[in-house]
Amino acid sequence: MMKGFTTKAVRYGENTCPVTGALTTPIYQTTTYAFETVQELRDVLEKKSEGFVYTRAGSPTQKVFEEKVAALENGESAISFASGMAAVSAAVLAVAKKGDHVITNNAVYGSTYHLFAEMLPGFGIEVSMIDVSNTRELEEHLKDNTKLIFYETPANPTMNLIDIKKISKYHPLSMVDNTYMTPYLQNPLDLGADVVIHSATKYICGHGDALGGIIVSNAEFIQRVRPILRDFGAALSPFNAWLLIRGIKTLSLRMDRHCENAQKIAEFLQKHPAVKEVYYPGLKNHPQHNLANKQMRGFGGMIAFEMNSYNDAETFINSLELCTLAVSLGDMKTLVQHPGTMTHAVVPGEKREKIGITDRLIRISVGIEDVEDLLSDLKQALDKIESSRTT
Repeated sequence: MMKGFTTKAVRYGENTCPVTGALTTPIYQTTTYAFETVQELRDVLEKKSEGFVYTRAGSPTQKVFEEKVAALENGESAISFASGMAAVSAAVLAVAKKGDHVITNNAVYGSTYHLFAEMLPGFGIEVSMIDVSNTRELEEHLKDNTKLIFYETPANPTMNLIDIKKISKYHPLSMVDNTYMTPYLQNPLDLGADVVIHSATKYICGHGDALGGIIVSNAEFIQRVRPILRDFGAALSPFNAWLLIRGIKTLSLRMDRHCENAQKIAEFLQKHPAVKEVYYPGLKNHPQHNLANKQMRGFGGMIAFEMNSYNDAETFINSLELCTLAVSLGDMKTLVQHPGTMTHAVVPGEKREKIGITDRLIRISVGIEDVEDLLSDLKQALDKIESSRTT
């Protein structure tokens, strides 16, 4: 019965409460669950019957959220975490052990970079950070003990795209962070990827008020991850799970507006003399525009663009009146940030420059406000740069 994306987002996994008739999934704000007998408890622990034991391992509210996202990503199963980075870390550790080799794209979120560059080598895991979109370079780094290829597409913050179908043909497990696109705009599992990850804090939540992360894959892989959730303890709270369920119901509506606004803003930025370069896959001159059309159903709400100097970038950000200077993305409000000193400050400067995260680069998470207001704010900030050159 449920074929459409928004129908599934609103209704999948949710039933009217048989006890109270509550239409909305309740917040099961409890840490533990009671049983009548020891055998009843054992049956749940041994998966002979359904039930919940301790919220660190799951709750009815978390289950609804997991089932909903799995359905939207066309996956068999899902498991949720307290944050996006908890989900990324757990997914990687479910695959790689001491003596293994993993590959990640060189342009990823700052904390993801630190996980691969600093944390995993400390566990005895060899890491190659390369341009995954370059298949020749990828093939040169593949080894017999390579267990994983991890990447974001589009990459944060460079907006570089990676061909999911092409990368998924290689033998290591293919893991895609789909936070930028959401299940509404891109489904990596349908293109051959093995695992999909979201920082649900971002677009899935959409309201900037709840942290969360989720992994979607086949049932076997999700079972491999469960002990990591149990032992590391990065459990999604029932209240945050409820907030994420609320957020995902309007995901398609919000993403349509994010995309519409971002396209208009990208086109405006491209024409302004104070802007050196704009990176948005919806622009026809984006080098991977054709790939975007092939594997995405929209171009998203994220834009990166370069100014002519760091001073120009700083002046622009400081001059904004409506857009907000803040890390994170996917909020209904437009957020602007400087990756080099904020989200990607952990990446050494020389490496940032090499992968295109220059000190001149600015990232915009375009919100759902009236685009005329956003354009007016961006224009007055950019015009200040131009006027300062003529005075």
